[in-house]
Amino acid sequence: MIRVLLADDQTLVRAGFRSILGGEPDIEVVAEAGDGAEAVRLSARDRPDVVLMDVRMPVLDGIEATTRIVADPSLAAVKVVILTTFDHDEYVYGALRAGASGFLVKDTEPVELIRGVRVVARGDGLLAPSVTRRLIAEFASRSSAPVPPVAPNDLTPREGEIADLVATGRSNEEIATTLMISSATVKTHITRILAKLSLRDRAQLVVWAYESGRTRPGWLD
Repeated sequence: MIRVLLADDQTLVRAGFRSILGGEPDIEVVAEAGDGAEAVRLSARDRPDVVLMDVRMPVLDGIEATTRIVADPSLAAVKVVILTTFDHDEYVYGALRAGASGFLVKDTEPVELIRGVRVVARGDGLLAPSVTRRLIAEFASRSSAPVPPVAPNDLTPREGEIADLVATGRSNEEIATTLMISSATVKTHITRILAKLSLRDRAQLVVWAYESGRTRPGWLD
């Protein structure tokens, strides 16, 4: 069962998401928060698998709430998905940088909302759409606090190839096809890459790839 916390200051939005998710046999909405501070408190209390976090909320915004959840070692298993009204939103990149595992636009189709919750719950970043990749590229290219480039011997040549492909938004299956290896092997390599770079999931791997200069926005054209 995937446990979900809904964090949005609009009661009707929360009710809509609860209605959609509550009808799935493998998803349970365990709590609702009307502001960012409450989202942090309820995350610590209920330990959800996924938090659907509105980016703009009173008391504490979604970015700061995400930062606090990610910074708490006891909440390492909690994944945050940012909810936003517009796909080109400066707050989105800030949230990904803070440790969110992806984002969804509020008017997304119900089937995509459900899919997104499942994708993040199993440990994957919600970064497949090309608009998301371009969003990250745009803001990473002008980030004021770049990450130092990884030393060449920190990643093996194969791990470097896979990191580059993840950064362009490819799925495990697409990477497997490109490199002519199995999806299970790709998943194993990604797990090792995340461990070496001390990253939570592939969403942070994408951000790291741009900020470190390993991947550049022009590569997506």
